[in-house]
Amino acid sequence: MAKMTGARALLESLEHQKVEVIFGILGGAILPVYDELCGNKKIRHILARHEQCAAHEAEGYARASGRAGVCMATSGPGATNLVTGIANAYMDSSPIVALTGQIPASGVNTSYMIGRDAFQEADIIGITTAITKYSYQPRTVAEIPLTVNNAFYIATTGRPGPVLIDLPKNVQSASAEVEFTNKIDLRGYKLPTEPDLARIAEASDLLAKAKFPLILAGGGVIIAGASEELVKMSDLLMAPVATTFMGKGAFPENHPLSLGSIGMHGNPAANKLMGEADVLLAAGTRFSDRATANLDSFAPNAKKIHIDIDNAEINKNIEIDVPIVADAKVSMKMLYAATSQKLKKGEGTAWTKRVKEAKEQLSPLLKDLPRDLVPKSLLTELRKLLPESSIVTTEVGQNQMWSALYFQALKPRTFISSGGLGTMGFGFPAAIGAKVACPDRAVVDVAGDGSFIMSEQELACSVTENIPVTVIVLNNSILGMVAQWQRMLYKRRYMAVHLGKTPDFVKLAEAYGAQGLRATSIEEFHKAVKTALASKVTTVIDVPIGSETDVVPFVPPGCGLPQQIGDY
Repeated sequence: MAKMTGARALLESLEHQKVEVIFGILGGAILPVYDELCGNKKIRHILARHEQCAAHEAEGYARASGRAGVCMATSGPGATNLVTGIANAYMDSSPIVALTGQIPASGVNTSYMIGRDAFQEADIIGITTAITKYSYQPRTVAEIPLTVNNAFYIATTGRPGPVLIDLPKNVQSASAEVEFTNKIDLRGYKLPTEPDLARIAEASDLLAKAKFPLILAGGGVIIAGASEELVKMSDLLMAPVATTFMGKGAFPENHPLSLGSIGMHGNPAANKLMGEADVLLAAGTRFSDRATANLDSFAPNAKKIHIDIDNAEINKNIEIDVPIVADAKVSMKMLYAATSQKLKKGEGTAWTKRVKEAKEQLSPLLKDLPRDLVPKSLLTELRKLLPESSIVTTEVGQNQMWSALYFQALKPRTFISSGGLGTMGFGFPAAIGAKVACPDRAVVDVAGDGSFIMSEQELACSVTENIPVTVIVLNNSILGMVAQWQRMLYKRRYMAVHLGKTPDFVKLAEAYGAQGLRATSIEEFHKAVKTALASKVTTVIDVPIGSETDVVPFVPPGCGLPQQIGDY
């Protein structure tokens, strides 16, 4: 036991959790914590330029490292600016702990109290209830260590997600005796147990008898660290593997059995073969609408096995024949062992030949590669230039879907994007967070001009904090994805999508002290990327492309996966 302030207790609790970095912006209601941070040599503070970006940076850190990311903001607008980033982490099951300052709670010698509409007061607990796994507001100094222990445990276990700790200013400033332990006290928070052996047996029976097995891997496979088990299962069954968008990287996309991602802008081979499978093994996926398209026509001929750590996802969107509620890594190991006893590894089947045929006919990367400056050639060239361990983040929009189609992810945690919430402005701050987590690896953000504009102020953060990343702006001077929808579905009635030629991204980068380059040919792009990778400061590469370049193929709303349109 030792006597200390709440602010000191918070920092020691974070050190106890081995927190190395906090992304944040200070303000009056969190000043006692920042005062304690002054001179702290164990925790690095990175000054974001917008609180939403601080949350995205924390998520990029978490997604690249597998550890919880931490962001911090003051009360009122500081806290509410975190909300989009918290919601993004919640939708994509990313472990972050958000710390917010709060006006003083009721107590001795407090001039204001929560609930009296004080300056910069916002009920951030109420605001974030639906987008956090849990929220805390400690009212005494002594509560802080247990609160922090609980928060990190909740954020990182089961299905990961964000947890908020709201700290009244008087609790930060007050002093009390504090005890630090590893204690966790969580009533009603139960983690999934080991996989049900009966369900494993049922699933292995289906897989052993399957003639056309297909595996669908979601983001949960990456979170569970189950990529090795996924590859072994695919090789055992000779089953092709498709991924959801969030699962990209769970299975090496240069593997002969890789189908790429499914969905609205998915690989046509993956979408086509999903309809031909007789057994579908899905792991760590929530069967989102962008992955399945029309639910009634999704894998209509397949018996469905669903492995997920979250019981709420079972039968939520798709009716499941064999549910396995458990960790994906543990489940896949047990399922592999059970299935291998019933099935000998095949050397080649009619299904294998069909998969090869479908890929040759339909996969965009096996088509002729243009040499002009179009997204397909840019992203295939980028793959050649980057080491396998490089991390690619994306913004949201056409750039994101082009990346999903044309950039091959070869390892887990090397492709990071906003999935469920689709947050424009996510990619650049996420790249900063990923670079902090993995400073020895190249980190590249594939951006659109519209999305990058929403967080370009973080150039100041990346330059000042010496966090060099590369941003490739696919610059079509338009909000490309909504313009494509207006073009295809609204008879070209364009409204509120034209961005013009402002800003000049080269000059913008230089104004922040970053390096700005422009590429107008594949040769110039190749040179610019090599220059950027060798740079010690952040580099923005402006790549002008056509304003009417579509992401195709495309599954129109209400249609099934095989009903893709568009010439790719």
